[in-house]
Amino acid sequence: MNNLFLRFFFRRPAGLLAAASLLLATSCTAPRAIVATGKVTPQGEFRVGYNAGFNVATAPLSKAGSALRDAASAAARKDTVGYGGAVTNLQAAALAYILDPVQATSDLSIRYGIVPRIDAGYKYAFGSHVFDAQFQLLGPTGSPENPGPGATSGTTYASIGLQFATQRAKLPSLPFLSDINSVLNLRATRNDLLIPLIFSQSFGPEEQIGAISYGVVYAHSWVNYGFAPNNVYLNRQVIPALPNQSRDFSSYGGFLNLKLGYRYFYVIPAVSLFYQNYGEFALLNGASTSFSGVTVVPSLGFQLRLPNLFN
Repeated sequence: MNNLFLRFFFRRPAGLLAAASLLLATSCTAPRAIVATGKVTPQGEFRVGYNAGFNVATAPLSKAGSALRDAASAAARKDTVGYGGAVTNLQAAALAYILDPVQATSDLSIRYGIVPRIDAGYKYAFGSHVFDAQFQLLGPTGSPENPGPGATSGTTYASIGLQFATQRAKLPSLPFLSDINSVLNLRATRNDLLIPLIFSQSFGPEEQIGAISYGVVYAHSWVNYGFAPNNVYLNRQVIPALPNQSRDFSSYGGFLNLKLGYRYFYVIPAVSLFYQNYGEFALLNGASTSFSGVTVVPSLGFQLRLPNLFN
């Protein structure tokens, strides 16, 4: 079945070929779905969650089309590869995937209410480690069992968050992408900082049956990467490796989510939208490439609330 699938897309235009192979990708990426509300976890409570989503980035898809077409034409299977436009496209596709892959995402999380207006948590995004905290700026700090003063349905909450993620980025062992890596030997790490400003309106007192949340997000990413091919030649000379390069870029976006449930268990559909100008990135042999575009992150989360039993 997989061979039939790949043969079908191999005959399609380059853009579809790129989309097909990237959609199969399963490596980690820092989570950017905003599923929090303006109300932080009440003091002494835990919240456990699972979130699944999809990262759809326009700029990497546009860069990946010709590169994956060239990779599929067997450059990666040659004992020696001549340096040229195909190798440049391969590098662009590899960097596009590292910067903002088109792929499914998922994470497991736990949060704890430290003091009345501050909570903190940890997410494991299957390779990406994420630490975050949130400070509540507006709204009562009670719970469904013990509502705070003025807590009613429709109460407005606001908070600001801080999320830091770190990971070793790599291309997965999948068709086309593994071919690219066998030619280029890409190595990369990245760190991501995300700051959401969140507003929400409660459904029921203290979000007893959920909330609607919306807001804006600023993110900043630091990427360290390099290429170390051993069989790419120009004029019978091996192309030197590209030493580690450091780049950073900002992202700006907004989000909307719904929290629906009752007291202990909630379902959270969400969508986030980001724009980023990734900037210019050095390639082998003095070449360079640049990226910019929009990323959409739809997601569906599940949250279990564990109330403070000692109050």
